[in-house]
Amino acid sequence: MQTHKLKILPEYFEAVCSGKKSFEIRENDRGFQVGDKLMICEYIPEINEFTGRVVERRVMYMTDYAQKENYIVMAIV
Repeated sequence: MQTHKLKILPEYFEAVCSGKKSFEIRENDRGFQVGDKLMICEYIPEINEFTGRVVERRVMYMTDYAQKENYIVMAIV
C-alpha cells in the first residue's frame, strides 16, 4: 500500500470533498493499486500554486475498461 500525492483543480476538489465525485481517472504512471491512499491536493495551475487544502481518499476499486492506453478509473472513498 502506497500514498500518492495528486494535484486536482478547485472545481473537482470541491466535488471530491462533498462526495459528489467518487472516482478519479488518471494515467497509471505510479502503479496505483487497490488500497492505496490518495492525498488529493487542490492546485491552481494559473498561478502554479497549491491552496493548502488536502483531502485524503482510499482506492477501493480500479478498472481500465474503455480508457485510453495506460489510464485507469479508481473508485475512491
